[in-house]
Amino acid sequence: MQRKKKTNWILTIVLVLGTATVFFPLYMAVIIAFKQPSEMTNDVAGALSFPARWSLDNFRQAMEVTDFWHSLGNSLLITLATIVLAILIHSIAGYVIGRGMAKKKSFRFIYLYIVSGMFVPFSILMMPLVKQTAQMGLGNRLGVIILYLVFYMPMNVLLYTGYLKNIPVALEEAADIDGASAWKTYWKIIFPMMMPMHATVAILTALGTWNDVMTPLVIMSGTGHNTLPLAQLNFQTQFGTNYNLAFASYILALIPILVFYVICQKQILNGVANGAVKG
Repeated sequence: MQRKKKTNWILTIVLVLGTATVFFPLYMAVIIAFKQPSEMTNDVAGALSFPARWSLDNFRQAMEVTDFWHSLGNSLLITLATIVLAILIHSIAGYVIGRGMAKKKSFRFIYLYIVSGMFVPFSILMMPLVKQTAQMGLGNRLGVIILYLVFYMPMNVLLYTGYLKNIPVALEEAADIDGASAWKTYWKIIFPMMMPMHATVAILTALGTWNDVMTPLVIMSGTGHNTLPLAQLNFQTQFGTNYNLAFASYILALIPILVFYVICQKQILNGVANGAVKG
């Protein structure tokens, strides 16, 4: 009994520390976003204090500087297109590879080859990709979407193949006996059953694409189409950073992805728990 109480106390302390670790940066971001530059001080008490006057001026200026609605539209277009195509393409690839590994060893090699892409850093691929996309006329939003599909394929295939281990092959065998084609079996039976993993893939892909700066920066540079993270670089100059406007812009960019996560969180937790199977 005494040992159980001690364990509960330790867990409580860890949870409190974890909550504080998440809450404190968010608190500072909100406070700085509402403060005026004249209120920014170096002392701890001043930094943690509430703004003298709560105003949305920083948010209005941040929206003007980043051309918010245009940048938001580009981010939404790229993110949503990547999510939809990733779920469609990567789930099919995961299904074919996952079921094929049980029949042929060659599928195991294909699986390992694709998954190994997670260990290739973007910095190594950056310069060749810039040149290739420019030569192919893909130095635009379409090129960024295609690159995201390639970059997130290793992780998504890993998740889908792992999740497939929870779906009995007997379901497909029964559908085959009833005369259903492999394509119809996948779309009518397997695809709906992978809904929790679709949600997991959607949020992981969304977080990566929504917050990414480097890929749009090197691919879409000079096109006049900025994503929100790319537009937020306007707050950083050689003379300093306007933290008040920057944090106001960060909060505006946080809202859409936060709403998306809250909506999908139940499916995400189910997908991670069921998909965490060694492939």
